[in-house]
Amino acid sequence: MLFAILFLLLGFLLVTKGADFLVDGASSLATKFNVSALVIGLTIVAFGTSLPELTVNIFSSLEGANELTIGNILGSNMANTLLILGVAGLICPLVLKRATVWKEIPFALLAVVVLGILANDKLFDFREFSQISRIDGFILIAFFIIFLVYAFGKERKEEEEEDGVKEYSLLISILFISAGAAALFLGGKWIVDSAVSITTRLGMSQSFVGLTIVAIGTSVPELATSAIAAYKKKPDIAIGNIIGSNIFNIFWVLGVSSLIRPIDFQLTLNTDVIILAVITLLLLVFIHSGRPHKLDRWESGILLGGYLAYIVFLFYRG
Repeated sequence: MLFAILFLLLGFLLVTKGADFLVDGASSLATKFNVSALVIGLTIVAFGTSLPELTVNIFSSLEGANELTIGNILGSNMANTLLILGVAGLICPLVLKRATVWKEIPFALLAVVVLGILANDKLFDFREFSQISRIDGFILIAFFIIFLVYAFGKERKEEEEEDGVKEYSLLISILFISAGAAALFLGGKWIVDSAVSITTRLGMSQSFVGLTIVAIGTSVPELATSAIAAYKKKPDIAIGNIIGSNIFNIFWVLGVSSLIRPIDFQLTLNTDVIILAVITLLLLVFIHSGRPHKLDRWESGILLGGYLAYIVFLFYRG
């Protein structure tokens, strides 16, 4: 049991650092080939913050740990919206751009609605079981491509100089990418194996561990990015990172996972899907209340309190 916990923690460390190395190496390599900072930000960096979830879900799918696969995504998005935005908003009130309010947050809400519809075959098609099939995976990825087209096409008045991509030599860039990929592979396998071992020994459900421990662990990159951005008074990065990650997690990570192996969906998880949809709507309400397009500290405190309440709910549900 002790070794399982140790390997779980080491897995989180490897996945987090592996994502950092991979992003740094890929960004440096892209800079060498004169790829713009905007393209790097919308692709490599955005993918990078979702690499922990993707890595864990790939191994979960390969090993048939369905509950861990879906639990990790729902739990990560819940942690992103309630925990991470709550922490970032307490550090510094977050002022949002108009596009984030009217397009990106509604797109994140659409992702939850699409997931709820695709996953509930038993409710909508009256089948014997519910499943996110490979066809559903293609649909999710199609939505993801639409989001990418929007992201690349949207206008930005100022260049993204905040990334400050550091350029390394070709050899160092390749070594960073190789080391990052290796760390992601090993860390992802350790996380999944350890989580399955812990749930078996303690009699806990995989969905509970996925919604809590694994979800928080894989959300560490988003937490670090948003907290630092809020501290540096860069609210667009703080909240854009979270909303983008939520969209990536459902449309891209879950899409890829279901292509590897169809994911069985337990109807009890509909509660979590509904909660995620409600808190995304609540985020829109907060932003439009008081000062327009702003998430104040007291509203961030409510989000943070909501996450604690959600954890208590999961504990009593089992």
